[in-house]
Amino acid sequence: MKVNQILAISLQSLKSNRLRTGLTILGVVVGIFSIIVIMTILTMLQNSINDGLSSLGKNTFQIQKNDNVFGGGPRRRDDRNRKDLTIEDAQRLKELLTQAKYIGVEQWEFGKIAKFGNKETNPNLSIAGVSTDAMRTNDWNVEEGRDFREDDINYSSDVCLIFQPIVDKLFPNADPIGQSIRVDGKPLRVVGIVEKQSALFGQSRDNYILIPITTWQSMYGRYGRSVNITVMSQSADDYEEIIESATGHMRSIRKVAAGEPNDFFIFSNESMITEINKITDPIKIIALAISLIALIAAGIGIMNIMLVSVTERTREIGIRKALGAKKTWILSQFLFEAIILCMLGGLIGILIGVGIGNIAGGLINAQAAVPWNWVFLGLIICVLVGVVFGTYPAYKASNLDPIEALRYE
Repeated sequence: MKVNQILAISLQSLKSNRLRTGLTILGVVVGIFSIIVIMTILTMLQNSINDGLSSLGKNTFQIQKNDNVFGGGPRRRDDRNRKDLTIEDAQRLKELLTQAKYIGVEQWEFGKIAKFGNKETNPNLSIAGVSTDAMRTNDWNVEEGRDFREDDINYSSDVCLIFQPIVDKLFPNADPIGQSIRVDGKPLRVVGIVEKQSALFGQSRDNYILIPITTWQSMYGRYGRSVNITVMSQSADDYEEIIESATGHMRSIRKVAAGEPNDFFIFSNESMITEINKITDPIKIIALAISLIALIAAGIGIMNIMLVSVTERTREIGIRKALGAKKTWILSQFLFEAIILCMLGGLIGILIGVGIGNIAGGLINAQAAVPWNWVFLGLIICVLVGVVFGTYPAYKASNLDPIEALRYE
């Protein structure tokens, strides 16, 4: 008997017992759904984070005083005693780390309002003081007007670069270039408009006003505030080498004794992804464990149902054997039925899991995604469950004595 014929008989048998088939695959649906829905949400989050990590340019890392992203606990108490990073530290690093492409500095102030005439923005603007190199390391490119010049930095010019949402809010019917806006009472002349940035979790990252870092320090203070130093390597090939060299130079600049831990933090896109994976990997393991438990329970249910099916179809098996059906044909039919049950449950669980996962992820504006690696793994697990828990009923069916089977009532 050909495989397609055995498969057709298996499908026909399952179709003739639809209620039993539906109830049997329900456990598999729950098991696969539980892992796919979690993996879908995690994949959406990771994709959104990866795409949104252009806050640092390509091949760029940042040197900060503290771990402001994932720091916490006792370590944060030690961080407070660290010396601030300064513009002079960045200048010294630039002199030493000559193999770097750009070395910039930046400082931030949040929750600000910009005004022009009788118009004003919402109080959610971020004011960044930057050097010219920080424009490159952050991948901020001016699409209208001009970029900052070294003279703007050296002479603390009262100029600024703004992003499109600010243009729309303050200058809906006017050209902003050359106009003066006010931030915290300080007049700043708009000299350029920066290209739109990619969103993170659906939220705009364009609510920024960029000003020369020296101007920023004259507005918000030079002391008691640490700068962030941003470094870009020449290419991906020397990226890790630049990080190691920068670490060594910074230890020297800040006079960190041998054997002592760094009194600064290296932040990069890769370090953030690593930290995120530290959080999500245990979740994935827990989800997989829960799903495997559910699938084992479903597999036991499938074995039980298949054994009942063998008992109910004993006479049918006897007739088929009497007509010349081989053991392998009977075994293959029942094994196919078990595998088909698991595959149907798996496919339904995957569809529901991906759908609900994307709906849940959409609530936090994460990008839609399908965790293809987990989808394939789920299907493979379904086949294994079908084989493992379907083998014994199939073996029992194939080894029935045809004479005894024909006598079965």
